[in-house]
Amino acid sequence: MPTIQWTSNTITVAGTELHVQRGGTGTPILLLHRDIGTLESLPFYDALAQRHDVIIPHHPGYGKSPRPEWVGSTRDIATLHRALLGQLGVKDATLVGLGFGGWIGAEMATYAPYDTSKIVLLNPMGVKPPNGDILDQALISYIEYVQAGFHDAAVFDRIFGARPSSEQLIAWDICREMSFRVAWRPYMYNDSLPHLLRGVQAKALILASEHDQVVPRSAATLYAAQLPNARLQIVANAGHLAELEQPAALADIITSFIAA
Repeated sequence: MPTIQWTSNTITVAGTELHVQRGGTGTPILLLHRDIGTLESLPFYDALAQRHDVIIPHHPGYGKSPRPEWVGSTRDIATLHRALLGQLGVKDATLVGLGFGGWIGAEMATYAPYDTSKIVLLNPMGVKPPNGDILDQALISYIEYVQAGFHDAAVFDRIFGARPSSEQLIAWDICREMSFRVAWRPYMYNDSLPHLLRGVQAKALILASEHDQVVPRSAATLYAAQLPNARLQIVANAGHLAELEQPAALADIITSFIAA
C-alpha cells in the first residue's frame, strides 16, 4: 500500500479556527470523527485515502480545534463543516460520519437535501433509538466509555495501551466536556432529525456494527427507514469503534459503496 502524505492546517471558517487534516487523491470524502476525538494517524484513514481525497476536520472544541464560546449545538458544528466545504471549493463530497460524527453528517445532509452526494453513517447517534438507549458517558469514566466501544479489548490495549497516556486521558476529558455542551439535553439525539431525514435524496449507506454496545442497532434501523434512498449493512466482528477494529474491511465497504 503506497504511503499517504497527509497535511495539517488551521483554517478559519466563520471566524472559527478548525484543524483540518487532508490526504489522498480521488473523489472527496469529508470524514466526521467521533465524540472521543480522533488520532492523527489511523490505518482506516490511510485505506480510504488510497482512492479518495480525505478531509478530516477536528470538530470545534475537539482535538486540535479550539472551543468557540458560541458553539452550543451539533447543528452549529454541522453548519461550520458545510461552510468549510464551500470555503475549500469541494463539491460532491461523500459525508462519512462515525458515531457522533454520523449525527453531524446527517444534520449536514438535511441542510442540502437535494445537493448532498452520498452519505455513509457508521453506528450513528442523532436519533432516539426506538429500542434501548445510547450509552450515557456521564455514568462511567471516559476510559470505560472508550473501552465500551471495542468488541475485542486487546485492540484497545494495542492502540491506546493498557494504561493510556496522561495526554490521551486529558484529550478524552476535553472531548467529553464539549459533548455535554452540545449534546446533553436530550442526550445525543435531535427530536426533529428523523422527520428532516425524509427529505434527503442522497444515496445512503447505514452501517451497524455486529457488537455495538454504545448505540443500539435500532438507531441505525431508524436512519435506514427514514432516509428514502438508504440501505442497512452489518459490520461483522466489530464494536462501536469499527474503524479501529476492522479498518480494512470497513474501508472496502465504503469505497465500494462510493464507486457503485
